[in-house]
Amino acid sequence: MPVKIPSSLPAVEILKAENIFVMDDLRASSQDIRPLRLLILNLMPLKIVTETDLLRLISNTPLQIELDLMNVSGHISRNTPVEHIDTFYKDFSEIRTHNYDGMIITGAPVEKLDFEEVDYWNELVEIFDWARTHVTSTLYICWAALAGLYHFYGIPKYALTQKLFGVFTHDKYDEKNPIFRGFDDRFQVPHSRYSEVRRSDIERNGDLSILSESPEAGVYLVMARGGREFFITGHSEYSALTLDIEYRRDLAKGLDIAVPRNYYPDDDPHKRPVVNWRGHANLFFTNWLNYFVYQQTPYNLNEIR
Repeated sequence: MPVKIPSSLPAVEILKAENIFVMDDLRASSQDIRPLRLLILNLMPLKIVTETDLLRLISNTPLQIELDLMNVSGHISRNTPVEHIDTFYKDFSEIRTHNYDGMIITGAPVEKLDFEEVDYWNELVEIFDWARTHVTSTLYICWAALAGLYHFYGIPKYALTQKLFGVFTHDKYDEKNPIFRGFDDRFQVPHSRYSEVRRSDIERNGDLSILSESPEAGVYLVMARGGREFFITGHSEYSALTLDIEYRRDLAKGLDIAVPRNYYPDDDPHKRPVVNWRGHANLFFTNWLNYFVYQQTPYNLNEIR
């Protein structure tokens, strides 16, 4: 999916080097089609890394995407240059009158706080509520998934005794759900988190469906509102070295962090990781964009309700 993004966005050159197709504004304007409008609310501290990871997965399929990046106004990022945010990001006040075909809300490194203790929580729940009437389908990732399940459905999060960190095997439970089209019976997903949601709490809510789970990592994928909301507790979007970067960062901070499981050959951090989740990550995002965004969204975005 050619993604219409500013040519000066740092991700552009990285993706071009990987042979990922991106489209500049001039070429996009020459195509007589309505692009899908996609909004990414990026709550991660290393915003450029997250942008690149997500753009890698929403590129290279036949449709055109017009992308907006958003951040919360109630929080100042210390890990991304302010010039980058000022140039490429919008505040909620700038987009709240707009509608979007799809939206992705990323994780955030605030898992050890109660939700209400997060300094931008009030703004975030306003955005969550807004998305329900202004976006066809929203994908909540990692901490955002826990936050969305808590806000909308009262599902609590539970602290883990140690960080869930590594790449884990997952089962799929609904073979006929289009989100799994092309998937193998079992598939791999990276995880990196300090908390979890539990099957027993989710099963008590008839509005939620558990679509995938891992024997080691627990609940992975939850669907609500017929696919207008997906809550994903892992990080399918991670690149080959993202877990490695996180591991070495935590070591440098002096944290008691274990080697990510099932990631390095022979669990040896000196060996380059072998990626075994990229194929299913691409399928997941392609299926979401095709079956739950493109085929469900109205041509006139003002008709989203």
